[in-house]
Amino acid sequence: MTAAHPNARLLIVDDEEIALKNLQHVMTREGYAVTATKSGARAMALLEAQEFDVVLTDLRMEKVDGMEILKRCRERHPDAEVVLITGYATAESAVRAMKQGAFYYLAKPFRLDEVRKVVAEAVAKVMLRRENQALREQLDGYRGPVRIVTHDPAMLKLLEMARQVAPTDCSVLISGESGTGKELFARYLHHHSGRRDGPYTAVNCGAFSADLLANELFGHEKGAFTGATTLKKGLVEACAGGTLFLDEVTEMPPAMQVKLLRVLQEREVLRLGGTRPVKVDIRILAASNRDIAAAVANGAFRRDLYFRLNVVDLHIPPLRDRRDDIPLLVQHFLQKCTARMNKRVLGVSPEAMAVLMAYDFPGNVRELENIIERGAAVTASDTIEAEHLPAGLTEMTSVRRREGRLPTLEEQEMDYIDRVLREVGGNQSAAAQVLGINRSSLWRKLKGREGGG
Repeated sequence: MTAAHPNARLLIVDDEEIALKNLQHVMTREGYAVTATKSGARAMALLEAQEFDVVLTDLRMEKVDGMEILKRCRERHPDAEVVLITGYATAESAVRAMKQGAFYYLAKPFRLDEVRKVVAEAVAKVMLRRENQALREQLDGYRGPVRIVTHDPAMLKLLEMARQVAPTDCSVLISGESGTGKELFARYLHHHSGRRDGPYTAVNCGAFSADLLANELFGHEKGAFTGATTLKKGLVEACAGGTLFLDEVTEMPPAMQVKLLRVLQEREVLRLGGTRPVKVDIRILAASNRDIAAAVANGAFRRDLYFRLNVVDLHIPPLRDRRDDIPLLVQHFLQKCTARMNKRVLGVSPEAMAVLMAYDFPGNVRELENIIERGAAVTASDTIEAEHLPAGLTEMTSVRRREGRLPTLEEQEMDYIDRVLREVGGNQSAAAQVLGINRSSLWRKLKGREGGG
């Protein structure tokens, strides 16, 4: 007899060593990827660090019992199934287990064929649910749905607000540190709007000079300048019926801010060298990792444009403020990168997860994705261990602790920038790409440190 899904991941928990070894032997022969432990506490750590399809656990164990494991599994891996085993079966305990979401309840002594059958059915249910989800995502559009992975209450509240404002067509200003996922939220808003079938274009305002940005956004008429041999529509026109996302909008030069304000107020654009404005049907979303209110106060950003853009403000919290999302994001990025690498890595070890949970992630979600991709690339087993994580993760924390204080946000950010620069051999253009900022922003940050030093 062979498993219907031989790559299914199975966690077995039993404090009786003989029973544990028998189950491990049988399930491994079935073709499952088996992880076994005698400790309920260890099982809880494994559920934090890795993803399993089915958990087969004894009910009565010291310190941490099967019901606690069932509860943790429901919280961390709601799509997994849990099979409880007990030598003290009662109708009351069986009913309680099923109410808590157990897939099945096996009484000892059991027949091995019975265990094989129950586990195979549990795996089949998990795989069917996963296939149905994949089909739903395909039906949601060939461009694919926008997934924001979280179970943090503040983030869920933010997503609910995004869903409410998405169909309204109003301007939305998305704020948050670099790497928090501002463009992902912009695509989420577009995907849930009435413009989802129209174009979506993202522009980094800090990546262009003033003249290039004007030409890129608003286009030009034929003969507007030397070399303008044909008419060119800008991105504002090209996005008609869709959404234009302006990232790092606070880097936009003052003259450009005036032109953008006109687009928002009049819903029209004037090409460079043109005399007649062109009407446009477009939604504009904007984002910045700077304090926009401070930029308005010091005159770097127009107050009237700020109010036009900031009809709704979505502020994305940094990853250090929602650490419970780290295990969830780890599994998401692991599945994403291993599919691309065609490599089988099931999860991270509890020790590696402890390092990740203690780290402040100055580079936020983008940094976590890079770390997991690196770990998946260098591990030779099916698990990312602590040794596969960048040394800087533990070095930064230990240095600050020796100084007897927690690091400031600026210190964490500069530590991360230094580490990225080391990784790319000092190439600032490559570092800026990894950091998700433009080269001029990186130069300013490095220059600011020199001035402060």
